Amino acid sequence: MAAADSPSAALRRDLCSRGIRLAGKMRADVVDLLDAYVEQQGLDASASVAAVEGVPLAAVERWDEQTGTQRLLENLVAYRAFRALLAQMLEEQREQLGEADAGLGRALAAVLLQVSAFVYHLEELLRLESRGIPGEEGDGPPPPPRLSLFEQKLRGLGVLRELAQWAVRSVRDLRQLAKPSPATGAAPGLAESP
Repeated sequence: MAAADSPSAALRRDLCSRGIRLAGKMRADVVDLLDAYVEQQGLDASASVAAVEGVPLAAVERWDEQTGTQRLLENLVAYRAFRALLAQMLEEQREQLGEADAGLGRALAAVLLQVSAFVYHLEELLRLESRGIPGEEGDGPPPPPRLSLFEQKLRGLGVLRELAQWAVRSVRDLRQLAKPSPATGAAPGLAESP
């Protein structure tokens, strides 16, 4: 059986394809949520938000030099942090608005569910390659400082903007992982991929 036809190569391609679809759907939902969030919170969509503590940045230097494992691990750490940040935002949203805007709360909860599913998906990819999955201690953001209501709104804006960027990066990372190796025609192992 050729390497390209091996069960693990086919499973990797399938997991990458499903991950790409999940990340694309998540990005579309985050963009919609971002629009609703800006409107509901009374923010200017073009507001500049400085880097938010605990929010992983999607930009990376020398992206093309990262191995597949590095890409997956960075994605895993980032989405675990987003899961914690979104849960915190959802709690703050409930405290601020109660049931006044259940639609925004439902949209936030739906994106949180997608992020959780993506974390599981990344863990499955790492398991496929027999890689150890790092524990979650230290992955999440530090306990948040007490922020004013306006600061909470700006942090939420920063979280959603960066999550949308991570979804784009994740699609790029998964496409890179799914590429066949030029030498063998097989999908590259995660450790060897560019």
